[in-house]
Amino acid sequence: MKYNILLFVIATTLLFSCSSDDGGQTEEPDQNSIVGVWDAVELQIDDQTASDDAKNGRDALNFLTAKDCFIITFTFNQDLTVIAENSVNYLEIGVNSQGTGIDIPCPTEKDTDTSTYTFDGTELAIVDDQGMTITTNVTINGDTMAIDASDLDVANFNASGELIFKRR
Repeated sequence: MKYNILLFVIATTLLFSCSSDDGGQTEEPDQNSIVGVWDAVELQIDDQTASDDAKNGRDALNFLTAKDCFIITFTFNQDLTVIAENSVNYLEIGVNSQGTGIDIPCPTEKDTDTSTYTFDGTELAIVDDQGMTITTNVTINGDTMAIDASDLDVANFNASGELIFKRR
């Protein structure tokens, strides 16, 4: 009987001590997961610490996104080029036609920059038109990408928080 209990304890210990260890090999992040056209759809910020400019930027982005107007778009190509389209500088805030609230028409103008990028699965580095490298942390989950907004150089959208993009 003691032998059966000892055998049971050894078998149980071996069973629970086995793991799904892959021999120290980790799966490489998919560097191509960023390829595609990404539209900014949300700015996630802390209302307690965010500036009024950041809050206004978030609200304007929400308002325009609801109208299928995207003011910040990145197109990441497989050849490691990126096209950045930014309409933030062309936002105009006015009163709606009923005179009961504000209206933000979708800008018809945009600034477009083409540059190069590298992406290792978590860190994105974009070389701007002046040769400066902007590096930021990126999380991609399917067709949703979160970028650390504080690393971006986009007025009213560079508060601490995350800028959320959706892939078209």
